[in-house]
Amino acid sequence: MPTILHRRDILFLTVGLLLVAVTALAFVLTRPTTLRVAVGPRDGVEARLIAAYAEALARGQEDIRLKVVPYDDVRDSAAALQEGRADLAVVRPDVKLPENGLTLAVLHDEALIIAAPAGAGLGELPELTGKRLGLVARHGADLPFMASLLTYYDLAQAPAERAGVPGTVALVPLRAEEVTAALTGGRIDAVAVIAAPSSRWAGHVVRAVEAASPEHRASFVAVPDGEAILQRLPELQSVTIPAGTFGGRPKRPDEEVRTVGASYRLMARASLDRDTAARVTQHLFELRSRLAARTTTANLVKAPDFDSSVAATSARLPNHPGAVDYFEREQQTFLQRYEDLIYLVAFFGGGLGSAGAWIGQRLAREKRARVDAVLDRLLGILREARTAPDPAALDALAVEIDGLVVDVVGHARAHDTDIRTMSALILAVDAARAAIADCRGARGEEAPRERAARVLSLHAPGG
Repeated sequence: MPTILHRRDILFLTVGLLLVAVTALAFVLTRPTTLRVAVGPRDGVEARLIAAYAEALARGQEDIRLKVVPYDDVRDSAAALQEGRADLAVVRPDVKLPENGLTLAVLHDEALIIAAPAGAGLGELPELTGKRLGLVARHGADLPFMASLLTYYDLAQAPAERAGVPGTVALVPLRAEEVTAALTGGRIDAVAVIAAPSSRWAGHVVRAVEAASPEHRASFVAVPDGEAILQRLPELQSVTIPAGTFGGRPKRPDEEVRTVGASYRLMARASLDRDTAARVTQHLFELRSRLAARTTTANLVKAPDFDSSVAATSARLPNHPGAVDYFEREQQTFLQRYEDLIYLVAFFGGGLGSAGAWIGQRLAREKRARVDAVLDRLLGILREARTAPDPAALDALAVEIDGLVVDVVGHARAHDTDIRTMSALILAVDAARAAIADCRGARGEEAPRERAARVLSLHAPGG
């Protein structure tokens, strides 16, 4: 073994390295996980909700942090998730559904709300055949949404000048402030908007329809066969507008209205680990009341609809298994989460411990071997001194004893040596020197040190 292995510094260095390794492991396990979240549109209510969520996570020093990346459109945020430029994204499935996207939570549903002045005689969407439908579009995907729905009922989209032709519906783009005038002037027979039923936007459009009605009332057009529509258009949602959603006396609507709509969802890439996805979902719902103080959209956040874990992961719009773990209260404990790592640490730690013990035994054995070798040599000198043939041999043995003493002292300074061992070494050194002195005395010889002193005294001035 090299001499450096016998120094106490090695022990301190080893302990220091172990402390650094443990500290680094603790840092890795406890530091927050930062995720990139793509949000579009950048000025939408969803962007405000996610920004508030990111701030709440940072303020609460939670184990998840969000880096918000804004985009101009929800199509772009979905593309960022699909292309791996984001871990999470706000997605509207009917606009673009990422191939690798799995739902964590529904941020809010938007319903197709079709309203007409009371007495227009419109009860269900197929009854719009030959009519002119004003569309207050809030997103570029609203027109394709409406066109796909009309196609399902075999209603062709027609220009406004061809209104009245059976089997067609003339779609007339409108701004919200034009609704009342368009209905009063006969440009349209009904108006449609895709919005959250509880939003101010939807309420504004309904009041505009009522303002165009002599009775100051609006009737709502239902969309029948919702479940069948979802089989053809799985990216849509079945939505029920509860009675009294728009308030008033009598309540508006006076009974629930079945329709379809779109949803804005917080989606995660499929490769995001279950525990991280579960924690993102958990924090979102736990912080919802705090987020509602910043934006009322937080009150609309809800879990995706599913009856069982199997149904959740095999739904039309599949949910992330981590989110399902949270909803089903099946989140992993710390031991379950890191059981593989703990097993590996225990396995390799046991091996390292055994290796350390073996090295320690080897060092202790070598230390004992060196001490035993010195003791054996001192005992050998003790025997050799009794049979030394001449003074030169005794002088050589004395010099060897001095060298052994130097070696033993250096060894004792570098290592802890027990008292019994040191006592044995001192006894052996004294016995060996005494044996050499006895042999010289029996022969009437002087020790080299005494001879040197006598020679110096003879040569001194006046000697």
